[in-house]
Amino acid sequence: MAEILYQGHGSFRLTTSQGAVIYLDPFAGEGYDRPADLVLVSHEHHDHNEVGLVQLKDQGRVLRAGDFLKDGIYQEIKACGVKIRGTQAYNQNHPKDQCVGFLIEMDGKKLYFACDTSLTEAMEKELPAEHLDYAFLPIDGVYNMGPEEASRCAALIGAAHSVPVHMMPGALFDRAAAEKFQAEGRVIKEPGETICW
Repeated sequence: MAEILYQGHGSFRLTTSQGAVIYLDPFAGEGYDRPADLVLVSHEHHDHNEVGLVQLKDQGRVLRAGDFLKDGIYQEIKACGVKIRGTQAYNQNHPKDQCVGFLIEMDGKKLYFACDTSLTEAMEKELPAEHLDYAFLPIDGVYNMGPEEASRCAALIGAAHSVPVHMMPGALFDRAAAEKFQAEGRVIKEPGETICW
């Protein structure tokens, strides 16, 4: 069984059906007890790159935005049975050349982690063709887009399920903010809850 653990804020732990463990933007919540095959860091803001929380396996690696965006070209990396592609992530608080989102293909599902961003060109022109299973979109409305813009992005992307994350600054989770996010197939997950298949 594959699993996504939402740790809160913009932090996730992914576990493949074969037992590979991937942390994405470690910072918030619990669940850092499993040694990692990979740690993905979308950008270098402190609330996304607390890699010290994670113990790496002997062959474990930390991959940062620069590994997925080289000379303006988004890169694809295959590791531990998972395909990971960098994709656009940017707004006035997040420079386009220093931040990425992640498209992850894992155990037959396509996952989009927008990370810190607002509406991007890729959301309009590229992501709809991916036929995503899950899209995880920030909604804090301070450093990123708010619930209304995120709802519009979810409609453009057209994932089967859209999940609001990265809520009010300083909070692991904000139910009122999450409820403002509207999308077909909306899924609201609180910290410590999982998505499994």
